Amino acid sequence: MWGRFAAAGRRLALRSLGRVYSSRSFNQRLWRWKSSAANERALQYKAGDHIHGFTVNQVTAVPELFLSTVQLSHEKTGAKYLHVAKEDSNNLFSVQFRTTPLDDTGVPHILEHTVLCGSQKYPVRDPFFKMLNRSLSTFMNAFTASDYTLYPFSTQNPKDFQNLLSVYLDAVFFPCLRHLDFWQEGWRLEHENPTDPQTPLTFKGIVFNEMKGAFTDNERVFSQHLQNKILPDHTYAVVSGGDPLKIPDLSWEQLKQFHATHYHPSNARFFTYGNFPLEQHLKQIQEEALSKFQKIEPNTAVPPQKLWDHPREHHVACGTDAFATDPKKQTVVSVGYLLADITDTFETFTLNLLSSLLVGGPNSAFYKALIESGLGTDFSPDTGFNGSTKEAYFSVGLQGIAEEKIETVKQIIARTIDEVIENGFEEERIEALLHKIEIQMKHQSTSFGLALTSYLASCWNHEGDPVDLLKIADKVTRFRQCLEEDPQFLQQKVKQYFKDNPHRLTLSMSPDGAFYDKQAALEAAKLKEKAEALSEDERKQTYEKGLELIDLQSKPQDTSCLPALKVSDIEPKMTFTELETSLTAEGVPVQYCAQPTNGMVYFRAVSSLNTLPEELRPYVPLFCNVITKMGCGALSYREQAQEIDLKTGGLSVSPHITADDSHLDMYEQGVLFSSLCLDRNLPDLMHLWTEIFNHPHFEDEEHFKVLVKMTAQELSNGIPDSGHLYASIRASRTLTPAGELQEMFNGMEQVKLMKRIAEMSDIRPVLRKLPRIKKHLLNSDNLRCSVNATPQQMSSAAKAIEKFIKGIARSKKERKPIRPHVIEKTSDLKTAGSEALTCSQITRKLITDPTFQPCQMKTHFLLPFPVNYIGECVRTVPFTAPDHTSLRILARLMTAKFLHTEIREKGGAYGGGARLMLNGILSFYSYRDPNSLGTLATFEKAAEWARAGKFTQQDIDEAKLAVFAAVDAPVAPSDKGMDNFLYGISDAMKQRYREHLFAVSRDQLIDAADKYLAAGKSTRGLAILGPENTDTAKDPSWVIR
Repeated sequence: MWGRFAAAGRRLALRSLGRVYSSRSFNQRLWRWKSSAANERALQYKAGDHIHGFTVNQVTAVPELFLSTVQLSHEKTGAKYLHVAKEDSNNLFSVQFRTTPLDDTGVPHILEHTVLCGSQKYPVRDPFFKMLNRSLSTFMNAFTASDYTLYPFSTQNPKDFQNLLSVYLDAVFFPCLRHLDFWQEGWRLEHENPTDPQTPLTFKGIVFNEMKGAFTDNERVFSQHLQNKILPDHTYAVVSGGDPLKIPDLSWEQLKQFHATHYHPSNARFFTYGNFPLEQHLKQIQEEALSKFQKIEPNTAVPPQKLWDHPREHHVACGTDAFATDPKKQTVVSVGYLLADITDTFETFTLNLLSSLLVGGPNSAFYKALIESGLGTDFSPDTGFNGSTKEAYFSVGLQGIAEEKIETVKQIIARTIDEVIENGFEEERIEALLHKIEIQMKHQSTSFGLALTSYLASCWNHEGDPVDLLKIADKVTRFRQCLEEDPQFLQQKVKQYFKDNPHRLTLSMSPDGAFYDKQAALEAAKLKEKAEALSEDERKQTYEKGLELIDLQSKPQDTSCLPALKVSDIEPKMTFTELETSLTAEGVPVQYCAQPTNGMVYFRAVSSLNTLPEELRPYVPLFCNVITKMGCGALSYREQAQEIDLKTGGLSVSPHITADDSHLDMYEQGVLFSSLCLDRNLPDLMHLWTEIFNHPHFEDEEHFKVLVKMTAQELSNGIPDSGHLYASIRASRTLTPAGELQEMFNGMEQVKLMKRIAEMSDIRPVLRKLPRIKKHLLNSDNLRCSVNATPQQMSSAAKAIEKFIKGIARSKKERKPIRPHVIEKTSDLKTAGSEALTCSQITRKLITDPTFQPCQMKTHFLLPFPVNYIGECVRTVPFTAPDHTSLRILARLMTAKFLHTEIREKGGAYGGGARLMLNGILSFYSYRDPNSLGTLATFEKAAEWARAGKFTQQDIDEAKLAVFAAVDAPVAPSDKGMDNFLYGISDAMKQRYREHLFAVSRDQLIDAADKYLAAGKSTRGLAILGPENTDTAKDPSWVIR
């Protein structure tokens, strides 16, 4: 997987490490930290200890993150190792190599794919994908960043950890790197019909198609150019993922050479995290890999970028945006500034905070100056601090502007910098950021190990100290000191890095209507050049190798050499979560779930949409998006944003549509309110919600316009990454009564509606709808609440919620549901084998439509992309029906044993498969797919394959393992009990489902395939997002949009 991964990883990591926190009492609090068994074990190591070929260099306690670290180096090869011990059962391993390509062929990315296609010890094709079905892993992947390649996995099972570690070590250090694997994963010339040498040659390859898809995303195109141009002297000047026009210049020999020079222990950094013992990891890594190598000097360091004397400018073209709110305003411009070396961790910390102050939220200087200028729709891509390269950079600008406004935007940026230097920052905004950090450190995520490895990767990659990066409390203390000693501290940084910095790049990007046609013409010219260069012999070899590859892809394989867990390794019983539900004086049910939340409180509420008039329904997502951003009570929208940052970890509101667990045609429609805060701030959080419910502001037309434009832009920008989801939502639209609502709220209909609203010259008619929606939603009539907090916090939480419910309005008159068929359903809280707490029950009001008839619909959304996103959905059975478990395992079987080979390996799409949703919709999908109707035919073949029972008992067991890996994925303390609260699915129901999964037999699988997947047996819907297509255009059964 390629992405501007490191930047995203670093942001993800910082999010998981905490929102910025009010750290006044950091130091006083540290003594209370109680070490855990994992921490205590780690702290027993001493510098100089020798363990399995490694020497301990340093042992450090990091109490603010409840962890300890052990830094080691390998004596023979110099490999670096960091172990992070924490009492967390979701253990993670990663190995990372510094990979610094100097051309656009995508060699590190293609290598990342190819090493996972078989190794000395595991010579089967694709052990990586095979292990997804032989393991209970909670995460498995690989990432190519601009200057490193990272291979992480995580699991809660010690035996599984050893199995996966063995496969990963062999893959990266001893891969087969077969020529045919390079052909499949990278690029190849192949006949359009591989069995007919008379058909024209074409380019194929998984990475080739992945990158064609990646460059349909204009945000990614812009971000890539920004990095290439601001750091033009070395590896950052190239596309590490590969430019589709340059990928065909890579040879198999160059790939093998790149592996030999970069994938060596002397160029490697190993990372382990969790509560498994360190010594076992070291022993296995030493025996299976490192003992077989000698030290080399890897020549992979990135030299410092030579600083410019004068600012530079650059302009690029891109494809047009079919959903742009104003076709004449599709230009993007930003100004980028080169900053400090990221190994200076305190400077990086300071600049990161400074970036948040400059561009974060409606109180920031650039939001006021740029977003509220009305010139554009949103900040330019990659706005803010980017610490994924050796020297960090900051950029800020606007997208959705008219081309003639480029100079105006540049002037505003320069003027804003002058104003910041003069006026500085309000103390409250700095406090709000430090408060965010405190929350990030206390909030527990289930993927903390993955967040850590991503967060540390870039700095460690360039010889920075990864442990120093984790000492966040020290940095906060030092930051406060700097501010105390010099109140102008931050202004001086702005002057140094922005005002007086000649290493400044202005990058602009405008659409070219013929962009994709020009790209296609360049690809055709490249193809012609490659094809004409083939001798008669080479042409014959190309044909024969193509047949050989298909033969190899189609052959059943002996996977017995791969390690595997057994179904008997899965726990038969799940752990039940204790929940208590009580009614407030007003009769509102509240679910309480006591959890070790580190002093955090998580509050959620669901309010019903049952009384909302039909004509207001399409505007619910917009209402959700703006209701916490328009101001409330005595607070303007700026003051509200400040209060949210100072007192909470964020407030969010989203539509909530959930299928009933036992009836396909019943569903709940509502809105979900979610929030979190430190326990000391719970009264402030509940006061904010009270004001939002009682006195939201809907008057500020200008600010509303800004929010609408940003929302429309975000939806449009999200299509290239989520096209398969949009296709599936559309395909399921006519299969259940809830499908129509899903499409209206979350599908292409919503994208189009937001585009229309953003284009309106007079937005007041839409604004006037919001107070009408508020009357139906923001009251206590059809509300339920939940709290996750520590046992000690529960009584104060109960009082705060009681006060909130008392303080919000009830409807003055009884409102009738718009759809008369409402069924009240009480949650099933009986717990298997444990005493249920005596408590009230949550009643959910479900909608049903007795007249509903599912029907087939085929839709092709025409988009100017060179690849397709495809969805086919089948109506099956609800969650509690016995066949649901059979279909879930069948979906996994079809994905692993049929669709992966046909869609990805043979078809060249980046991804594809089948999955069964909770709502009983079985969804086939493909992602960044060069094919369209061919893939739909493959979906049909998958169903036939399943009906014919072309799978073994081992295949079934592997599919069960993969399904249980998802069922038993770790759940954070903040999310415990949520299945019951949100969906009415209790632990007792989940345990019954678990027992059905264990019991699924071969006969049941074939029976389910016959019942639901045979042609004509079930209603299905189809959707394609992608380029024009003569087949769908000619077929009247397709609706072209």
